[in-house]
Amino acid sequence: MKNLSRPEILVTGMGAASSVGVGRAALLDALLSGRSNFSVLSRPGRQFGTSFIGAEISDIDSLASLPERQLRIMSLSTKVALAVVDEAWRDAQLSSVDPRRIGLIIGGSNLQQRELVQTYTRYARAPAFVRPSYSTTYLDTDICAVCTEYFGIQGVAFSLGAASASGLMAVIQAATLVESGVVDVCIAVGALTDISYWECIALRALGAMGEHGSFTQPSQACRPFDRMAAGFIFGECSGALVVERADMIKRPNVKPYVRLSGWGISVDGTRSPKPSVDGEVRAIEQAMGRAELASQMIDYVNPHGSGSPLGDAVEIQALKRCQLDGARINATKGILGHSLCAAGVIETIATILQITASQLHPCVNLEDPIDPGLGWVRERAERRTIRNALKLSFGFGGFNTAICLSRQL
Repeated sequence: MKNLSRPEILVTGMGAASSVGVGRAALLDALLSGRSNFSVLSRPGRQFGTSFIGAEISDIDSLASLPERQLRIMSLSTKVALAVVDEAWRDAQLSSVDPRRIGLIIGGSNLQQRELVQTYTRYARAPAFVRPSYSTTYLDTDICAVCTEYFGIQGVAFSLGAASASGLMAVIQAATLVESGVVDVCIAVGALTDISYWECIALRALGAMGEHGSFTQPSQACRPFDRMAAGFIFGECSGALVVERADMIKRPNVKPYVRLSGWGISVDGTRSPKPSVDGEVRAIEQAMGRAELASQMIDYVNPHGSGSPLGDAVEIQALKRCQLDGARINATKGILGHSLCAAGVIETIATILQITASQLHPCVNLEDPIDPGLGWVRERAERRTIRNALKLSFGFGGFNTAICLSRQL
């Protein structure tokens, strides 16, 4: 039975941008068809005599309807954040909400590394000509500031970092702020992590980032939970979610997507990038306990599923320990790639779209699962009524997050 002492937290708006298209509709279409857009990364600053593969968003400058003068001093991450917040803002009809009661959380840190490398290279021999605006634009908080200015947000606003768990951490913090009454509405943004060749080289050396290898097509290298997986494949994404209390919604035409019924956070007490079964289990159990859901009530799990052999194996152990073997499972990163800080938000949006469409997207490239006994959605999309879903997101440094999403009846 639902805990009546807690207010209902609803998702009322969503915005998305990824390599498969801009907007919610484009994302759902690509997910259900299993369509990806992987290739050799071509954005300036991503290669240094290398051939890293991934998935990039096209036609960036058309995303935000701002004067060219303003766009020139905005980073890629900022432009895309504006676009996804704009879609979510319109979806939730926030223009009629008191701006003093709206909050904004930017999930992610060290978001603009490629932009910084480009600046250092451009002005290396003439540092006196660095533009004055760099004094603020190099900060991740500039993304937050630009969005609050553009949309007139005057409630709480800040950025947070939890490595690849940053996006889902932002969703959880947004829900907490709304539940406690600090604001009536809060927007959680998974910001685009704009990595440079430096990060690609380091992640490859660590063994975390995969490569083209022996595959004939770049799209074949991204293989969450498959025995041939050799690491994650990067994918540019950003997403925005609007959460608010059910009892505070006054706008008559707002139609909530789902209820955010539970969440959990745990840390492993380590600097290591290695995942922990115990830490993941704690986060999952917290989320299901808060949502008052037993394992057999979870119909679908959208896992972290990065394609890291170690990470995928540990996550499967955690799911089994939580008795989630019977749930249907797919891996959104197989289609979009790993968007790092934005992963938790864009994949929560993917989860919600599947719930509302009553369809689950296929597991792309899952040809030989490392554990064939789980409820994988295989080669084709599957029709399925999803009452309760679990979304997981983990990050280097022992950050573990989980949320439960429940269908609005």
